[in-house]
This record gives sequence, C-alpha cells and structure tokens, in this order.
Amino acid sequence: MATHTAIATVAKRAPLDAIQVPTITPTGDQVRIRVEWTASTPLDLHQNDGGLLVTHPQVLGGNIAGTVVQVGSEVKRLNEGDKVFGFTWRDQGEKGYQTFCTTNEWLVAVIPEGFTMAEAVTLSDNFVTVFHSLTTDLGIELPWPKPSEYVPEHADGVFLVWGGSSSVGQFAIQILKYYGYASILATASPKHHSKLHSYGATQVFDYRSSSIVSDIVDAAEKTGGVKWTLDCIGSQEGSMKPISQIVKSSSRVAILLPVIVLNSNENQDPVYSMDVQAAAEWQDGVDVRGVRTHSYLHNEFFKYHLQPDIMPTMLKERIVEPNAQRIIEGKTMLERAQKAMDTLRSQEASGERLVWRVADV
Repeated sequence: MATHTAIATVAKRAPLDAIQVPTITPTGDQVRIRVEWTASTPLDLHQNDGGLLVTHPQVLGGNIAGTVVQVGSEVKRLNEGDKVFGFTWRDQGEKGYQTFCTTNEWLVAVIPEGFTMAEAVTLSDNFVTVFHSLTTDLGIELPWPKPSEYVPEHADGVFLVWGGSSSVGQFAIQILKYYGYASILATASPKHHSKLHSYGATQVFDYRSSSIVSDIVDAAEKTGGVKWTLDCIGSQEGSMKPISQIVKSSSRVAILLPVIVLNSNENQDPVYSMDVQAAAEWQDGVDVRGVRTHSYLHNEFFKYHLQPDIMPTMLKERIVEPNAQRIIEGKTMLERAQKAMDTLRSQEASGERLVWRVADV
C-alpha cells in the first residue's frame, strides 16, 4: 500500500514526530485531497500536551485546504483539480497534518474565487462551531437560505460573545449580525475593539478590566439582561467565573469544551474538565451547555449543506471574512507543525490564526 508523511503526537508534551501512514483510495462519495494548508487549533495543543481524546501515535489537525487529486465513483459535486477547504476530523485518513486526506465530498467546499487557501483554511472548524453552538446549544434559528425579510425572534435580546477576537468569536459576531441580532456584546483586548465593532458588535469590553462584570451587567440591564452567551474561551477562571456572575435565570450559556482549569505552558501540565455545570456557581435556571462541535453531523441538513453550501456562499458574498493569518514558516512539514504547536503553547497569537503549508513543495 502507498504511504505518505503525517505529523503525529506521540506522547504527552513530547515533540511532534513525522510518521508514515497509508494513502487511502477514495470510494463512493469520497475524494482524496492533497493537503496544502492547515490551521492549527487549541484542540491540537490539548491533544499533544494534555492527551485529550488521544491514542498515541495520533495524527493531528482538523482543517484542510488543498487540491482534489482523486474522486470516488459516486462523487457528484467535485472534480480532480478543484481547490477545496473543509473541517475533517473523524479518523486518521481525514486529518489535516498529512500530505493526503481522504474524506466525503460533503465535508469540503470549493474555495470561492478571490480567496487564497491560507485565507480559506481559517474558516472551517470555527464556522461550523458557530452554527452548531448557536442552533443546538443556544436554540437560535439560522434559516438557510435566509428569507429576504427575515427578523429573528427576540432580535433585540442581548447576546454576549466572550472572547470576541477569537476565531470562533469573530465568526459568531458576523453571523449574528447577518441574521439580524441588534444587541451583541463582546469581550476582547482593546486592540481588537474596532474590528469587532465593524463586524457588528454594539459594545466591546476589555476582559482584563476589574469592572468587567458590572460593566456588562449595566450594559445589558436596559433590555432585560444577557439572554444568550457564547464562551469562546472555556477558561474556568478567565471566562466562566465572570460569566456566572453576569447571567441570570432563563439565560442560556454555551461553552467551548474542554473547560480549561489550568493552561499548558513550558513549566505546567494542562488540566481539563468536561463538566461545565461544576466549573462555576451558576444561578438556578441558567441553562449551561458544553459545545461538542463534532456532533454537528447529527443535524441532517447541516451534514450535507453547512460546509459545501453555506460556508463558501457566506465567504463568497463576504458575509464573513477570513481570520487574519500568521504564516508559520519552516523547512519541513514537521518543523512548521512544531513551530505552530510552540506558538499555541506560548499564547502569543491574538486575533489571528496560525496557518502553515503542509505538503512540501
């Protein structure tokens, strides 16, 4: 069987390694893609440093942008040579940190004209996370196509996006604005406030402010308090504790998992939890849920339309724009992957995605 190079986590907190894995021939509605770009994510760090949901050695990466090189006999939408991007994660054959990825055609989309692979690869996982968390965890309707005169129920309800400058947060604000939500509060460091206002945030608060809780409570009080919260950080101390002091009974909160009890750094092992209820003292009547993006395929419409149709259309029509990119350079795939992992651990990147070339030229 033919093989190709992949980058894997081989032990907790160990350096990444390059391994050889089978090159899978597509069947049915599958396509084989030469992976040219990926975007590193916090999950990659959680898996490498914390061993989260890992069996070593495990190939990393859930974001791909590349070129279709082979199609299965039942493929209808894609052709060899198409430039595509997508969120793929279910097994080793789909992972992003490898030269070739084999996946179903409905997990990828053709990159719209005018966008580079490095730009497109910043969308997939976070775009899917926003649609899934808003609809499944927060109970918000996001009809597609959106009717021309659409006005959402509770359009003036206050929405709080904690971590507005994160990749998920940026897409959440843009998508909420598109669907007609008129009161979007967000947190971010001051350097990102202007961008978030341009995306649709009505007020943006410095998450490091000592008065952050009272400031948000006062801002939301006029319209009945915060109705929905999307916690894009999932830090027990840094986001969940203050959010629990802001939201009241009948409010809904969606928290990106895992709950980060302790962050990974050069001298400290990470500590994670999956229990969002126990991670903070929530008032009675607050509906708190942990976001499990990987289960979005349970929604039959999203399964076949979210990535191949909705995502590229919103990008093409500039309803959403790609995240800013920090290009990670290196002589080899392994060097680039390791530099990206080290940058994630250092928490240097803010408001931008770490993207890097996968397949060596």
